[in-house]
Amino acid sequence: QVQLVESGGGLVQPGGSLRLSCAASGSIFSLYHMGWYRQAPGNQRELVARITTTGSTSYADPVKGRFTISRDNAKNTVYLQMNSLKPEDTAVYYCNGRNLMTRNEYWGQGTQVTVSS
Repeated sequence: QVQLVESGGGLVQPGGSLRLSCAASGSIFSLYHMGWYRQAPGNQRELVARITTTGSTSYADPVKGRFTISRDNAKNTVYLQMNSLKPEDTAVYYCNGRNLMTRNEYWGQGTQVTVSS
């Protein structure tokens, strides 16, 4: 079982940048596909970006070209670099890990991102 802890959220002006981090512990990080999801008030949780164990990435259409997901297996950490932020990016951002072998999924507690002037 893996434990996930997000950090890096906060308040930023439109057009600004933030980098979220998700530190994993308790299991072999390299065996997990990792992802970032977000949930705005009144909305369902939605996928933002995903990175596989081999480093392949995919993005939701609203964030393509603005967000970049990456992972550092030596540091057991996945990142989400968010540039050109918009008010509609405001949400709680959650880290997700899915075990390559068992397909069990785990979630972090979330970190708030607010884009406002």
